[in-house]
Amino acid sequence: MSKDYIEVRGAEEHNLKDLDVRIPREEFSVVTGLSGSGKSSLAFETVYAEGQRRYIESLSAYARNFLGQMDKPQVESVEGLSPAISIDQKNAANNPRSTVGTVTELHDYLRLLYARVGTPHCPECGREVGEQSASQMVSRLLDLPAGTKAKLCAPVVRDQKGAFEDRFDDLVSEGYSRVEVDGEPYDLTMDRPDLDENYDHTIDVVVDRVKIDPEARSRITDSVETALTEAGGVLKVILPDPPAGVELGGSTARSTGDLAAGEADDSDEMDVADRLVVEFSEDLACTHCGIDIPEIETRSFSFNSPHGACPECEGIGNTKEVDPDLVIEDERKPLKNVFEPWSYNRSYYRRQLDSMARHFGVSVDTPFEELDDEVQDAFLFGTDEDVLFEWTTKNGVRRKEQPFEGVIGNLERRHVETDSDNTRDHIEEFMAVTTCPACDGTRLKPASRAVHVDSTAITAVNRMSIADALAHFEDLERALTERERTIAEEILKEIRARLGFMQEVGLDYLTLDREASTLSGGESQRIRLATQVGSGLVGVLYVLDEPSIGLHQRDNDRLLDTLEGLRDLGNTLLVVEHDEETMRRADNVIDMGPGPGRRGGEVVVQGDFDEVVASEDSLTGDYLAGRREIPVPEERRDPDDGELTIRGARQHNLDDVDVSIPLGQFVAITGVSGSGKSTLMHDVLYKGLAREMNDNTSVDPGDHDAIEGYEEVETVRLIDQSPIGRTPRSNPATYTGVFDHVRELFAETKLATQRGYEKGRFSFNVKGGRCEECGGQGNVKIEMNFLSDVYVPCEACGGARYNDETLDVTYKGATIADVLDMEVDEALEFFEANPGIRRRLELLRDVGLGYMQLGQPSTTLSGGEAQRVKLAEELGKKDSGETLYLLDEPTTGLHPEDERKLIEVLHRLADAGNTVVVIEHELDLVKNADHVIDLGPEGGEGGGEVVATGTPEAVARLDESHTGRYLRDLLPAVDLAGPRSDRRKPAKAASDD
Repeated sequence: MSKDYIEVRGAEEHNLKDLDVRIPREEFSVVTGLSGSGKSSLAFETVYAEGQRRYIESLSAYARNFLGQMDKPQVESVEGLSPAISIDQKNAANNPRSTVGTVTELHDYLRLLYARVGTPHCPECGREVGEQSASQMVSRLLDLPAGTKAKLCAPVVRDQKGAFEDRFDDLVSEGYSRVEVDGEPYDLTMDRPDLDENYDHTIDVVVDRVKIDPEARSRITDSVETALTEAGGVLKVILPDPPAGVELGGSTARSTGDLAAGEADDSDEMDVADRLVVEFSEDLACTHCGIDIPEIETRSFSFNSPHGACPECEGIGNTKEVDPDLVIEDERKPLKNVFEPWSYNRSYYRRQLDSMARHFGVSVDTPFEELDDEVQDAFLFGTDEDVLFEWTTKNGVRRKEQPFEGVIGNLERRHVETDSDNTRDHIEEFMAVTTCPACDGTRLKPASRAVHVDSTAITAVNRMSIADALAHFEDLERALTERERTIAEEILKEIRARLGFMQEVGLDYLTLDREASTLSGGESQRIRLATQVGSGLVGVLYVLDEPSIGLHQRDNDRLLDTLEGLRDLGNTLLVVEHDEETMRRADNVIDMGPGPGRRGGEVVVQGDFDEVVASEDSLTGDYLAGRREIPVPEERRDPDDGELTIRGARQHNLDDVDVSIPLGQFVAITGVSGSGKSTLMHDVLYKGLAREMNDNTSVDPGDHDAIEGYEEVETVRLIDQSPIGRTPRSNPATYTGVFDHVRELFAETKLATQRGYEKGRFSFNVKGGRCEECGGQGNVKIEMNFLSDVYVPCEACGGARYNDETLDVTYKGATIADVLDMEVDEALEFFEANPGIRRRLELLRDVGLGYMQLGQPSTTLSGGEAQRVKLAEELGKKDSGETLYLLDEPTTGLHPEDERKLIEVLHRLADAGNTVVVIEHELDLVKNADHVIDLGPEGGEGGGEVVATGTPEAVARLDESHTGRYLRDLLPAVDLAGPRSDRRKPAKAASDD
């Protein structure tokens, strides 16, 4: 066996037809071809899956029991495999605590840097803090009122796992009998704590219990010094019953895991939430403000730890607050009906509102908008003065005087106090997510935010873009002392390297504090790619899924440089891709086909770029060579149907821009990655129209002044790449409504009528016609314990999903199960005589999904496929001709041939008088637009402006537009040279508008 190739023999996964292929090792190989031709089946379901399976099988049986198992791919053999790593487009994380910084491990290095060389400052006055002696601590304690009880403790264990049995023995032998473990007191001479060694614990040794008295200065001093010695310079003071208003000025401490005061259990002495626990450090204190700063550690800068997280938002960065705009939707309503959460029909709310109305001398029938501002505020936020509340019971009239808590105060209190999930969910309908006022969204507590390196807090670094952070750390050593430079040298090297990798893959516009859940699939993939570049692994097989998605042509070259760098290290790259530039830079191209679905699964041509271009059997080669092309429209639509204008858009990096979208046209929003395209379309336009047109107050639009001209739009439809279903039971046939018509057709057959079968009999989701052995799934999972779980066809139905009685019914010789196994193109021919089914199937074919099986589980669809299924479903609806369609990169995962079909569909929508707005980087689609809105000029803080607007030809003539310069190569009417002017020119020209 040659070690120079990965040799795949007899691959039959999905639509692969007994495929044999040799993939060169330590080279950059691209797998391309029509959508559905078998690219992912070869790269991911065969090569990567077999590599992962072999790796897992090499582990011990015990280790395999804890790892996710992979099914064995249907392949005769795969030889020459290396350890395989998949870098796909799945989102990095859905956890709100995950950020770009944490996912890339940059935040870990920043925490280490700030913990080791950071300079603490007072969070109150901003002065640099200094050391605090034992005598200063004693003076603080003696400032307390005489007679105050205090425990002087040494925190000897802080958030560490273990049972600590030996530690307790040592403490007893040293003469210490009293401890507090996780906030609970113990007497070690009588009772030893039984701790779970798998959880973090905190152990405080009670050195002394004293009553504050100037006469006890000597005793307090000795105890403080002892505690400082035992705990390495840290003293914890616990006041079981603190005097009202007392402030020690120290740092309030918490028990392990207790981010919210009051969550701890009652102890035998007091409620933990009522006592005061303060830590003093021998090293850090502000003598001006009297504030003690806790010890600076790496966890002090972690918003996932109680030691660093803002106590108000618990490290999330935002909080939920009752929104007055959601509580009051229409101020024109009378007072008694204006508050959405309060029904006047309920006696309690009626009593509250009637009493408040009497107190202010107004009628509950008065429109809320006619009340004075102070009266409105009183109803919403409560009163300081007492209000007389009267209500009638069977025992007579009862009266009570107390302040009114306000409608909003009532909702906030009940949201905290209620044990009912239904009540909490109901109240949250009137709450909005707002930036935490305590930490301003930075997630960290004040002491952590006050630690500086080169006069910059870690929170300021987190808010920088990758590019700005790289510039910040470039010459940071100049601001450090010689000792600090020695400590920080290796840390800074790692930080700069990771930032550099992120910049290389085109993510320099992202900020470090951006939530990972808000990243696109392409951005998440490139983050993982940057992490792999930083790992420096050699001899690895990397399998990537269209890494160029979401990248502007200008940024694509940097990504390709990164991929070539991985190859040059000695790794093998197998990349599923349609991008021409990626194929040009690859060492080897494998073109799958010749058609999609069952007509694919073969290698049409394999070789370098020139060999693919020269192949007349390759549809990909035809497009690369210019033998086929996506034409430029001969004429563009005139903008004579008015405009939809966004005024003052300021969300994220949008720089107070005004954007006009001509109605009745095909509009493309372009720009480099991070320039503000998605923010403009999703956050401002779509959410703004949802609020204005549908009065949907649950939607929070991005910051803008106004949207004008929406009266000319009848409805708005956002067609994004989110899944069409969450379970395998959902499929293209059910989503588009095709299956309803198919079931009706089978119910009308002669045998079904004789047996009394109705439409529901032919559903695999309900009892009756489905196979109950597999529940209509068609297969059964066999758990193999230490081996991969195996999915085998159901023995009862043979994978058909239905019982025998249902399968007796046929239409034109095919059962309902046979129909679900048909591809769209096959079904279109089969149902040619049925207009309702044919029309819906034609729409699926028109958006490039002719290869897709009708019953393919929705969970197996890519984001691009799901978006096109949605588009087909939308096309099937009744069209008024005044619809605004919003699409986000619809060409994702499309071969040029499929892209041509999609563009025809979008033109059809615009021809019907609809407005189509598309975010897109693919220039063949952009050149087909009537109007281009180009944002930029750069990404992140350098973007957010409108660089150019107009026809593609007009934008192409502007040197300021990165998109325009690349468009020149595809528009013959523009006689300016573009960055790739040495490449082919399209055969057809467009008139210049």
